[in-house]
Amino acid sequence: MDNIFCQRVETVREMMQDKGWDAVMISGSDPHNSEYPAPRWKQVEWLSGFTGEASGIVITRDHAGLWTDTRYFIQAESQLAGTGIALHKTRVPDQVPIPEWLARQTALQENERPVTIALDGLSQSVSAISDIRKAFAEIGNNGNFRIMDVPDMLEPIWSGRPFIPVSPIITLGEDLAGESREHKISRIRKFLMKNSLDAILLTALDEIAWTLNVRGNDIAYNPVIISYLLVSMDEIRWYVRKSRTERMDQETSDSFYELKADGVRILDYDEIGFTLCGLDNVLDIHRLFIDDGSLNYDLYQMLRENSSDMEIVEGKSPVGEFKAVKNDIEIQGMKEAHLADGLAMERFLYWLETNVSDGIQDAGINERDAALKLDSLRAEIPEYRGNSFETISAYGPNAALPHYVTPEYGSAALEPHGLYLVDSGGQYLIGTTDITRTVPLGPCTQLEREDYTLVLKGMIRLAMASFPAGTAGCQMDALARNPLWQSKRNFGHGTGHGVGFFLCVHEGPQDIRQNFNTQPILPGMITSDEPGIYREGQYGIRHENLILCTESGANDFGTWLHFETLTLCHIDTSPIVRDLLDKDEADWLNDYNGRVYETLSPRLPVEVANWLQGKTAAI
Repeated sequence: MDNIFCQRVETVREMMQDKGWDAVMISGSDPHNSEYPAPRWKQVEWLSGFTGEASGIVITRDHAGLWTDTRYFIQAESQLAGTGIALHKTRVPDQVPIPEWLARQTALQENERPVTIALDGLSQSVSAISDIRKAFAEIGNNGNFRIMDVPDMLEPIWSGRPFIPVSPIITLGEDLAGESREHKISRIRKFLMKNSLDAILLTALDEIAWTLNVRGNDIAYNPVIISYLLVSMDEIRWYVRKSRTERMDQETSDSFYELKADGVRILDYDEIGFTLCGLDNVLDIHRLFIDDGSLNYDLYQMLRENSSDMEIVEGKSPVGEFKAVKNDIEIQGMKEAHLADGLAMERFLYWLETNVSDGIQDAGINERDAALKLDSLRAEIPEYRGNSFETISAYGPNAALPHYVTPEYGSAALEPHGLYLVDSGGQYLIGTTDITRTVPLGPCTQLEREDYTLVLKGMIRLAMASFPAGTAGCQMDALARNPLWQSKRNFGHGTGHGVGFFLCVHEGPQDIRQNFNTQPILPGMITSDEPGIYREGQYGIRHENLILCTESGANDFGTWLHFETLTLCHIDTSPIVRDLLDKDEADWLNDYNGRVYETLSPRLPVEVANWLQGKTAAI
């Protein structure tokens, strides 16, 4: 019982005993179903010590388990050791997700009363609760359980729990965003009219930031503002904590003035509950649209209990697709951001190789040093506003963890052999970047070289794709996996995710992965292309570029699309097993590296440009 996380689990069990709960369900998200929550809502981390995303915990009287996906299996095994919390694996063939597990466990109990599942409804989405109800219904157990909504459940036992963050707000002009907030609101109202709706409640933070052309820093690496947005046919209400700060910074004050001038009514974040309790009377709203994937269960219950005469229409917010399809100004900004980011990356890779060739043992460079060096080079770019996620700087076995967190102290030393992986990105006023490069620090084994080449083949195959309009990402995922599959190798994470414009580095609704998602890849969408391979205890390899979907003409068979690669940073050819590359793959690689050199070399210091010329020589 010495482990602090064991103690915290037992404290939860004491609370369960006192309240008469049979199970407690803890989410790793926040009231807006954000992928990366602010510290206040890192409840899974506080309870278990696990620092990955996409996770959840269930505690019963005789079991504690954490559910997470393939990206974090190795990490979770390590971080959960000694906590008494078992790892439950998701996104694997034999997975048993939380809803099904709860239903099966409670079905085995012989209770005279309904099983009580307690959860923090503020940090559980409506769709997550629906999944639980469906799981119980599938085993014919509709009436033998109840869900207890306990907002901020851990508050009484979480000493020093962080507050809801408050950060300065800025607005983006049409010159940067490419579209005014008035026009975006007009698009939303057309959606309302088309569907005979009176209002929409936006709860996803990136959708709110996009709609209002505002940015903040409430969540690290994600320039969003914790808030809610209610849009009706004649009113716009923004519920945000900044409206009641005693000493508002000038930038935020100016932003509020601009928003109010555009008809946005600014209310306190906590007032959303009061509005929802009397929505049908105060605003004359009879049909309200909500996104059940981002609206939290607590607010949903409030709506259900206090708006009996109002119809709640559930579905997927249209703003996700609006946001994902970039306009011409955003696309141009993203290209400029990738140009600047590429210059920083090439200077970094030159610095890295120079130190390796000088004898890295003497230089004493470790993973953390390398990450800080890259950060400093990006920080020299005028439009830089921080990283788009925590830099993954991983050498050797550490790179086998796809979402490795480089420790501040005691990170691994870089040695002049094997592979080093760096996955990083920047937030800029003109766009967002995300790039991974795996580079040799010296001699590599034959297996490392084979894996390096096969992963690269997959990335190239997807980048070269030509496909008919209407094709979904799940239909193209195999293009990136097939070279690995042919050698009976694979990777567990998705191949591609959407990327925002000076917004979240992960965004939907599109993705490229094996999970069935019918969302087509549309012209204007920017998606990552990042296959990989991971050998536990040895190394990890991932190559990643961002790709823009564009039209490539039409014929008797329909409209055709292809990808334009935005990322500008050379791909190291020295580890490649040349015989494994087809001619068209080699041609693509030579063309890409040639374009990188031609574009970046005039803007680089002479010594870096000369080095890059050698690195981009045709194979």
